[in-house]
Amino acid sequence: MSIDSRQVAAGLLAAVPFVRTLDLEVVEVAPEADGGIRAVLRLPDTPATHNHVGGPHAGAMFTLGESASGAVVLAAFGHLLDRATPLAVKAEIGYRRLAMGPVTATARLGRPLDEVIAELDAGRRPEFPVPIEIATADGTTTGTMTVIWTLRPN
Repeated sequence: MSIDSRQVAAGLLAAVPFVRTLDLEVVEVAPEADGGIRAVLRLPDTPATHNHVGGPHAGAMFTLGESASGAVVLAAFGHLLDRATPLAVKAEIGYRRLAMGPVTATARLGRPLDEVIAELDAGRRPEFPVPIEIATADGTTTGTMTVIWTLRPN
């Protein structure tokens, strides 16, 4: 599978203006060896996104993670947008450690791509998890998140 990360980034920025508001950067969108897809987004360290202790606000980190999951969904299922609308169903986040400075969110597709598409082709509304790891620049995991997505047939 070939993924044009610039196209995914442009689609995310066009579809979700809040990504621009937080100045999120799409670092990478790429296929993985196991057939999955990975997306990495970065939240810069700016005073506008800080919390009361000078690190990234919990809401900004949530948006970073959810946006990274959205980039995975666009990369995996963007070719199906004429027949299905991707929607986040639910999300859970755990803040593990205090984050300081810029943070990245790395999201991965949590079900085989072909399996999700087969459900959609069978007339069902598939759901699939996208697990996310949020980390500081030195690689310290500061949060984990899972977003459950669905493809609602149009």
